[in-house]
Amino acid sequence: MKLKILKQASLPDQLTAELNSLYDVYEYEALTREELAVLAEQFTIMITNGEATVTRQLISSLPSLELIAVFGVGYDGVDVRAAADHRVAVSHTPGVLTDDVADLAMGLMLATSRQIVTAQKFIEAGGWRQGGFQWTRKVSGSRVGIVGMGRIGQAIARRCEGFAMQIAYSDRKAIPGLDYPWIEDISTLASQTDFLVICTPGSAENQALIDERVLSALGASGILINISRGSVVDEFALIKALEQGIIAGAGLDVFSQEPEVPQALLRRANVVVTPHMASATWSTREAMSRLVLENVSGWAKNKTLVTPVPALEP
Repeated sequence: MKLKILKQASLPDQLTAELNSLYDVYEYEALTREELAVLAEQFTIMITNGEATVTRQLISSLPSLELIAVFGVGYDGVDVRAAADHRVAVSHTPGVLTDDVADLAMGLMLATSRQIVTAQKFIEAGGWRQGGFQWTRKVSGSRVGIVGMGRIGQAIARRCEGFAMQIAYSDRKAIPGLDYPWIEDISTLASQTDFLVICTPGSAENQALIDERVLSALGASGILINISRGSVVDEFALIKALEQGIIAGAGLDVFSQEPEVPQALLRRANVVVTPHMASATWSTREAMSRLVLENVSGWAKNKTLVTPVPALEP
């Protein structure tokens, strides 16, 4: 008899097909409340994605649940405290998407500062026939501040070195072995940078971490880049900062109410938006899928995980 697995959120088609070939997979959204109640005790593994929400209530409603396997490096939507309370393990897919996310951060930095999207529209509208495009902002040699110096933050820093940029960072504490200056206060960091790149997890403590004070410190020549989670930035404060010229621009891959994006962030020459696609390349999504399968298989066989989430602090 195949192991019953609850698929709580959308996954790539290839991963879903592989799971279906190995296990008895039930779609959470397709189950009625009555059907879920009948099957609840049979689910030991739940699979979700990095943008989904897994509440304490859902976890407690599945009495036999042992593992929540997350397709994604971020797992802020999972109530990990509730999982720990119910002795449910949580895995994710870190590492394999680091390069793609760092690449997109650099792409957003270039596209926003050099106004690449607006320049294409300028040509398409026939503007070049009437004269040259407006001057833009230089990237090489500028100052970058990175908020969150984990795997992705460090990968972005290495890329910034190739652009001869001056690099500083903010994190809860200085990272041993890093030569970049550590600036504990984010507003102070913002005041000393041309680009403020957000790479920190979307945890509850980081809600609206980038607020009006930080944006004011970034200033009229500063550009915000966010490839972490939309919740980390106070979106209303960001819109105000853009509309009032408090900051120079923003490159955004994430938003607070995805897939909804505020109209005030669209069709602006100084804003580049992408649809939460930082890790969405074929090779990386395949690698993420393999990690999910390895975590599920390892748990089903001998209760081991390849990539468990970090242990909660007491």
